[in-house]
Amino acid sequence: MKNKTAENIETLIRARYPLIYIVSFEEGRVINSVTEISKTRNKQLFQWSITEGLQTPDGSFLSEFKDPVKILEYIMQIDVNGLFILKDYHHYMNDPVVIRKLRDLSHSLKLTMKNVLFLSPLLKIPAELEKETAVVDYKLPEKTELSEIVKGIAQNIGGKNLEEIENADYLNKIVEAALGLTAEEAENVFAKSIVENGDFNLKTILAEKEQIIRKSGVLEYYHANEEMKEVGGLEELKRWLNKRGKAFSPKAREFGLPEPRGILLLGIPGCGKSLTAKAISSMWQLPLLKLDVGKVFSSLVGSSEENVRRAIATAESIAPCILWLDEMEKGFSGLSSSGQTDGGTTARVFGTFLTWLQEKKSPVFVVATCNNVKELPPELLRKGRFDEIFFVDLPSKDERKDIFKIHLEKRKRNPKDFNLDKLADMTKEFAGSEIEEIIISGLYDAFDQDVDLKQEFLENTIKTMVPLSKTMGDQIKNIREWAKIRARKASDTTWEDDNVGVRQLELNK
Repeated sequence: MKNKTAENIETLIRARYPLIYIVSFEEGRVINSVTEISKTRNKQLFQWSITEGLQTPDGSFLSEFKDPVKILEYIMQIDVNGLFILKDYHHYMNDPVVIRKLRDLSHSLKLTMKNVLFLSPLLKIPAELEKETAVVDYKLPEKTELSEIVKGIAQNIGGKNLEEIENADYLNKIVEAALGLTAEEAENVFAKSIVENGDFNLKTILAEKEQIIRKSGVLEYYHANEEMKEVGGLEELKRWLNKRGKAFSPKAREFGLPEPRGILLLGIPGCGKSLTAKAISSMWQLPLLKLDVGKVFSSLVGSSEENVRRAIATAESIAPCILWLDEMEKGFSGLSSSGQTDGGTTARVFGTFLTWLQEKKSPVFVVATCNNVKELPPELLRKGRFDEIFFVDLPSKDERKDIFKIHLEKRKRNPKDFNLDKLADMTKEFAGSEIEEIIISGLYDAFDQDVDLKQEFLENTIKTMVPLSKTMGDQIKNIREWAKIRARKASDTTWEDDNVGVRQLELNK
């Protein structure tokens, strides 16, 4: 059974596209699909590599055609109804002779029954060939393909494994755990699980999957242990998330609801944006992938664009999931001068991500956090990219009490033993992370004196701590002014409700 990507390749072949570039790490899986297509369309299949030369349809090798230019001349001259797979040919596409030969070949093949298929894990097409080459991203295995792999392994082993996978729910859990892996990676993980545990063990599969995803160097499979109850305040944001979380169900599709796209959380550093991103994963029971935008940019030309494409493909294969971009403005800094400083790499990577954000159909919920919104390009903020933009301000008095309560309980202290009202009043200019640090610092002082944590330790720490709102007074005011008409408040109450914060910031100017 052909997958959708194989059907797309077959359509391009039937439409006589001369040059088709297939991007995939799964060489064997792609070749199997193309072999099936060649049989269906009665075409002869040739395969080329720099190490073995040209493999003909009868399985023999012509080593005299190892040269990357000679193989193009051979394809141009031979009269055959055939498909020619060129493996890892991207290495030779920076040669002016190869580029010219490919352009000549592209023009001549349009009048023949021949197609050239480049097969490579990296997309590197010279500008001269961009308009003449069709690009196909070969999708990672979907549930149906992974199910067949699991069933095949179970049948080979037999015994209780074969009986267990006949349970549809059990089989579905195994398959969902393996989403995002190549077919070969999935086979290896399943085999490892059976060797270690004697069956298809979900923990083993997920642990191995985490390592494989991490090897990409761009995505991190994040284990979210944080829960929404650990987030102090932000009640408006919590209500919105609770409502949107229901929209991932099939019932929502039947009702006519689209899948949620994502949110942008902007505001003061240390006020719970990153913590909220982690807590959403636990709240919705969805896997959390963290995209490190800084690691996307590589020293190799073309690698950065390929990195972001691969990260997007992995996220889509694991969907439904959450894709988290922390401090997004830092990753895309220098966008305006990209053409002069990095040859336009940052602009191209951002363009790829922006297009996907707008056009994506898969249930990948994007959570982006940002401290300095003025460093973000305006096109990212327009409607359609995100479902909503939330502004996370400094916590109000009630929220500060809530944050003190959360962190005291987290460290096995009874909040009733402390005067939370007084502590909240003393921390009118403090961010949530600073309140946590107050408790940690107080614990250090108490431990040093060999006594338990007391109110006085916390009050003394507050008196000596200089909050970020004092050192960033002007910046915070500017962020607030921007957010007033462009973003939705994440809290029911705001820091200004204390009737002190704004005046303090004005005095700091």
